[in-house]
Amino acid sequence: MEVVLLERVEKLGQMGDVVTVKPGFARNFLLPQNKALRANKANLAYFESQRVQLEAVNLERRKEAEAVAAQVDGREIVMVRQAGESGQLYGSVSARDIADSARETGFMVGRSQVDLNQPIKELGRYNIRIILHPEVDATILINVARSAEDAEAQKIASEQAAEADLLAETDDVQAELEEIEAEAADAVEEDDSKAS
Repeated sequence: MEVVLLERVEKLGQMGDVVTVKPGFARNFLLPQNKALRANKANLAYFESQRVQLEAVNLERRKEAEAVAAQVDGREIVMVRQAGESGQLYGSVSARDIADSARETGFMVGRSQVDLNQPIKELGRYNIRIILHPEVDATILINVARSAEDAEAQKIASEQAAEADLLAETDDVQAELEEIEAEAADAVEEDDSKAS
């Protein structure tokens, strides 16, 4: 089925694109959510007449999403859950749980906006993408722990591990730099010995 997109749809196209999709995807998702219209002459003419207004509405929604993204991006949300000794959760953390926790901290996020490929089933820290607009997303950090104290300990351990990785990377770069300087000095000595 051919449809004309009324907004950008990830992995499908931009506003105004005429794309071919499976009929079920169009009937069950794109058309009910007002993300597309069937691509016939009447709808194409309607889209062209409304294009400027649709782009203005899209731009306004994008600006609002960017403002929210500036507030949300990089925030950490602690989720306290029961878990076994191995760190395996009793249950899991789903997109709905993340959306509810975000709402409790003051951010209006719908569960469909949470980009979670599979539920979280272990204790730890996870970067989760929040899709605020088809062109704007933010990343929040979900810290799943047994208690608030464990969450703080996980945060400190994670920061120390990041510092250790940075120091190791700095040492590697320093070693490479010294090696390059030594090779350059050897090359200069060879050139001097050949010249004399």
